[in-house]
Formats: sequence, C-alpha cells, structure tokens
Amino acid sequence: MKKHIFIVGARGYKFNYGGWETFVTNLILNNKDESFSFYVPHLTYEKEKHLQSEQIDGITRTYTYTPEKGFATMFLFTIKSLNYVRKYIKKHHLKNTVVLILGCKVGPILPFWTWRLRNTKFIINPDGLEWQRDKWAWWIKQCFKLSEFTSMLFCDYCVCDSKSIQSYVDKKYHSLHIPTSYIAFGAYENQKPKKNEIVKKLWKEYDIKDHEYYLIVGRFVPENNYETMIKEFMKTKTKKDLVIICNLEKNKFYEHLQEETNFEKDKRIKFIGSLYDSEALLYFRQHAFGYLHGHSAGGTNPSLLEALSNTDLNILYDVCYNREVGEDACFYYTKEPNNLKKVIEKVEHFSQKKIDELGKKAKQRIHDAYTWDSIVTKYEEVFDKLLEEK
Repeated sequence: MKKHIFIVGARGYKFNYGGWETFVTNLILNNKDESFSFYVPHLTYEKEKHLQSEQIDGITRTYTYTPEKGFATMFLFTIKSLNYVRKYIKKHHLKNTVVLILGCKVGPILPFWTWRLRNTKFIINPDGLEWQRDKWAWWIKQCFKLSEFTSMLFCDYCVCDSKSIQSYVDKKYHSLHIPTSYIAFGAYENQKPKKNEIVKKLWKEYDIKDHEYYLIVGRFVPENNYETMIKEFMKTKTKKDLVIICNLEKNKFYEHLQEETNFEKDKRIKFIGSLYDSEALLYFRQHAFGYLHGHSAGGTNPSLLEALSNTDLNILYDVCYNREVGEDACFYYTKEPNNLKKVIEKVEHFSQKKIDELGKKAKQRIHDAYTWDSIVTKYEEVFDKLLEEK
C-alpha cells in the first residue's frame, strides 16, 4: 500500500537556496522504498504557474504562487502549501498520509489543518531555535516562541536535526509528552569536482589560488558571526585570502560591517556573492586551506557537514550544535577578542601531515553519522512508525 508523504516549509524540490531545500532534495533522491510517494509544494512568483503540478524524479512537485513579502513570504507560502495539501488529500481520498512541516512558522494556526485532516499524521522539524537569532526584534522573538509552543502542542511527532535541540524539546515540552527523534541532515562522501568554467572565471576575477585561502559559506546574517570572523582574520598576518560565499546584500548589516571592520581596505578579504553551482561550490571547499564556520543558532547545519566532508581543516564557532558535529576533528573559537586570531596563527604552522590527519577525522565523522543513506532510512522508519499507529 502506498504511503503519501507531503513536505511543507522548504521553498521546494531542487530549489537552489539553502539548508531546507538541500534537505528536501536529498531526502527524496536517496529514498529507495517505492512504497513512499512524495509531494512537495514549490514556491513560484509567477501567478500563471499557480497549482501547476509535474512529476519529477518520481515525486509530485506543485508550483505554489506566493507574492514576495519579505519576511512574511515563507509564512504565506507555508499556509498556501498546507491548504494545497488539505485539498489534495481530500480530493484524492488518500490514506496513509503524513505531513512533514519544516520549521515552526504556522504554529498558532496549525489546528486549522490538523483538525480537518484528523487521519493524517503531522511531524514538526523545528530546525533551530528561531527566537535565538540576533536579527529579530524582541516582539518577533516572542512570536517565534509562541509559534514553537503551538507547533509542539498540535503535532504528532517531532524530529530534531540536533541532539541539543532534541534535549531542549524533551525538557521544555515534557508535559506535552511529544515523541521525538534525533535525525540530522546528511552529506555525500568522496566527491571529485572538476574545475569548471565558473570556477575558472572566479579564480581569475578574484585572483584565488588553490589552498591559499580560508573559506566562509553561509547566509549573510549577524548570528553567523561575520563580524567576529572578519575582525579576527584582519588581525592576523597570514598571506592567505579570506573568500566569502554568501547572499551578499548591501543592507544595514553590510554597512555595519563596513563601519566596524573597514574590511574593504584589506585586499585579502574577497566577497564573491552567492554561488549555486554545486560542482563549483564543491571545488571551492576541497581546495580551501581551511573553513571558518560562524553559525551560532540552529541545529545541524548542512554547510558544516559539507565542510567536514570536503575540507581538511575546519575552525568552528564554539557552540553546542557545532561541537556535536565536529567533535575532535575540528578547532573551535569564541567571540573573545584575539581568540580566533590565535587559532588561525596556530593552524598556519601545521604540517601537511597534521592537516591530512584532521581531514581523515572529519570525513570519518561524516561516514559514521551523516551519510544521506542513513538519514533517509531513519526518516522512513519514523514515517512507518506513525502510519502503523493509525
């Protein structure tokens, strides 16, 4: 009998953007159980495409028009996606249905769908603790706390992509008796990218040389510690560059960084903007001298897993989520002045043998705990468990 899995909360399937989109795509591509049918609403800004469906890689991808409303876009998109799911299940009289909601965006109004789809199981993956992010105003953080609480109140199951998040949920919502599981994101092993035309162009444009740069990959937001990483790098005397791949926007945060660091005066610092070509990004990772990771909020970050799988020397912001992933295969830094500077100066003197040993440890972490095959198997087990309870 077919099992119908609807995934809501990411921008779509094979949508080049960030962690949730990477997760959705790889969860489906690595599924080997033909009894599962997947359905993914796909964000579009084109009205004429609204509710057009297509079969791709054996799944149903349905375009869902949502106007661009800044912060509110994903909230509106998730509501529209859940409405589509509700109507689709009713129209096709589907049984054995599970809705996996990524994030806690619509917690306060979640009962609207759980009540109407009483025979459907709802899973929440809260991601990180959104209310911890520095970019939000106080009142927005309170809204996120309310949304998190109501998401937990009305879901059937909670999957956490970090042990720390699972521990938080179990403790914070103990009285709700929510069943939880820890299932991380995944990464691929032993990839061998080519130096394609995109890489060649960027290498020439920014004068980048193999293994002569530190790399940062991540969203351009304050809680990813760009200010700390840039300030501390600028204090060092390293001759290597700092290559930054991010959704660079000349916004208030960008202006703040300019004022606080004067990074434009340091020719070693090279912002190259967003890069969505997977082979090019992989090449950047594999040919970096080291990777700097500044994420301070959230669970298991996909960018960190990709770093461990492809970059030998990894230097991470010291927070429980990152320690959980990197263990002793990485180095850690704090916001304390000169702390990261000292770490960079230390690793600059490592022998190639020492760096190779760290790379082997990092890749072993991926092999032991974060392969996509193992992650997908764990999700399938949760889906089966919930459907058996019906």
